[in-house]
Amino acid sequence: MATHNTTLEYLTTTKIGEKGQLTVPKQFREDLGLGNGAPFAVLRLGNGLILLPEQQRFERLCRQVSSSLTAAGLTAEDLLATLPEARNRVYARRYGKKPSSITSRRRSRNHRGK
Repeated sequence: MATHNTTLEYLTTTKIGEKGQLTVPKQFREDLGLGNGAPFAVLRLGNGLILLPEQQRFERLCRQVSSSLTAAGLTAEDLLATLPEARNRVYARRYGKKPSSITSRRRSRNHRGK
């Protein structure tokens, strides 16, 4: 899994292929647990590029959300308890009506089963 080492490290040199693709060194992929098709954000910094695996951005976002919920005194159960009403509001906004009670119960059962 990803290490959170902030040390700048030279790994290797790579080339841009015919279709503009870069080969990410195997050591880097293994160290960060990146497989085929792993999404990256490409950032420009002056004359350089920074490749940031989206997995890291997602993990950072999750930590921020978790920290905010904890600071607000909310638990995962508190948040999950708001889902049925939030789902009804979204449905009503989208379709102009509340979902039928059968549809709501079915969705609720499906959500709990996952």
